[in-house]
Amino acid sequence: MKLLASALFCSVVCLAAEKADLVITNGHVVTMNAAQPQAQAVAIGNGRVLAVGTNAEMTRYTALRHLKLNGELVIPGLIEGHGHFMSLGQSKMQLNLRETRNWDEIVAMVRAAAKEAKPGEWIIGSGWHQSKWDRIPQPNVHGFPLETELSKAAPNNPVWLHHASFHSSMVNAAALKAAGIDAQTPNPAGGEILKTDAGQPTGLLNETAQGLLSGAYEKYQERRTPQEREAYDLKTIQFATRECLSKGITTFEDAGSSFETVDLFKKLAASGELPLRLWVMLRVGTPEMRQRSTNYRMIDFGDSHLTVRAFKRVMDGALGSRGAWFLQPYSDLPSTSGLNTQDLDDLRAVADFAINHDFQLCVHAIGDRANRETLNIYEQVFRAHPDKTDLRWRVEHAQHLNPADIPRFGQLGVIAAMQGIHCTSDAPFVRARIGEQRAEEGAYVWRKLMDSGAVVGNGTDSPVEDVDPIACFYSTVTRKLKDGTRFYPSQCLTREEALRTYTLNNAFAAFEEKEKGSLMPGKLADVTILSKDIMRIPEDEIPSAKVLYTIVGGKIAYQQSQ
Repeated sequence: MKLLASALFCSVVCLAAEKADLVITNGHVVTMNAAQPQAQAVAIGNGRVLAVGTNAEMTRYTALRHLKLNGELVIPGLIEGHGHFMSLGQSKMQLNLRETRNWDEIVAMVRAAAKEAKPGEWIIGSGWHQSKWDRIPQPNVHGFPLETELSKAAPNNPVWLHHASFHSSMVNAAALKAAGIDAQTPNPAGGEILKTDAGQPTGLLNETAQGLLSGAYEKYQERRTPQEREAYDLKTIQFATRECLSKGITTFEDAGSSFETVDLFKKLAASGELPLRLWVMLRVGTPEMRQRSTNYRMIDFGDSHLTVRAFKRVMDGALGSRGAWFLQPYSDLPSTSGLNTQDLDDLRAVADFAINHDFQLCVHAIGDRANRETLNIYEQVFRAHPDKTDLRWRVEHAQHLNPADIPRFGQLGVIAAMQGIHCTSDAPFVRARIGEQRAEEGAYVWRKLMDSGAVVGNGTDSPVEDVDPIACFYSTVTRKLKDGTRFYPSQCLTREEALRTYTLNNAFAAFEEKEKGSLMPGKLADVTILSKDIMRIPEDEIPSAKVLYTIVGGKIAYQQSQ
């Protein structure tokens, strides 16, 4: 009888138990769901969140895998709100110049690379920033070095070194020759070939002038077979994916890819070989956009791993290279107010096409003039189409704003897709570039934008900055610099607000808030688990937090090695 009773009891319990693929218990779960802000545990099944609640409530599930935590932080999968996916992968295969302290160190790195390279092979690098060097190179023009030493270091190899912003480049004589750039070459519209007083190119190509070099590099790349190109692109995607997952990122909002790159993303998503989710802006010419883009619009393709629903345009350059377009001249170079890199009539045409074909429009704008011109065009197009609502068009970066334009974001429903890490990275030279008044009134004004009703997203602009969300979160809540000072701390966000910018706000900016951005039953089971509770620990401990697990669709895509 005892055996029969035991068997009957087991049968009842087993029938009552619900199946789950993964159960996480003993955590501090911050859900981003206002109806249930915090919990202890999460149950996951079939790629979706089944339940969020207490440890005791999770006992009703029989799980294939059980993660028993020790109070670690469990949050919605982090969303990179603005980055360059393929460039991130490529940066892992090129010279990393981000930590270089001066021009001499860069020249030494190029010299070493040239010794290993074949004659004619291009040497590519990225990440240098002249405003962060420990000394000004001599000789220089506007603080930028001349190509002389770079050319001596690699006389037989074209060298192309991207600025940290990717809005300018330093190249050597071989690269200038390959591109056909000499003293007689005029500046292209929206660009600058920096020259000496004698009229000779220094090697610095600003904004659209970099396009003159792109043609030469593409000819070099044409030597590869289609198979070699695809193999390289697949390796690029693998590097980018690995880096993102190790940093807790489950969705990456890609700020500009070609049709060909989207084809590859789609191929991988269709075969289940895209481990994280991509939301992609198309960056293509206007004629191509009109001819082909409607065939590329896709939502939640490949089990919600690929969405393409936006266009990317670039209104100006970056602050560091003085390419950001301002209403007034730069304080440290009054001869320029920056560069307009986007024809305004063309942008209006793109805006009309986007609103008529249900695409979002995402415009890079850093300077206050670039932001104003972008908002003006958005407002004109919105007024011409009063039947179109909830468009969620975006301004990428929105770094420097005139006070009169700050409330327009909320009024127009325009997303400010910002990067907290840019604030603290740029802060050491912001006042020199634009002066104290403009810096205080409109530089990285997160709080002012949110208080005026705007939705603000967050990200890193990777590979401009490290794709690490924890460092960006720290910058967003502290605005603390390496010397301990804080850059206009009144613009700091609370920790909850900062986490929202990296989760629910970024999801909203992509029309994905019903599927991502918070932990609640029915949503995609994208989860990030951190080693330290960045919502509670002392703020200066935040940067030491590490990613323990990155979970995409209920599957552990990354686990910190023991």
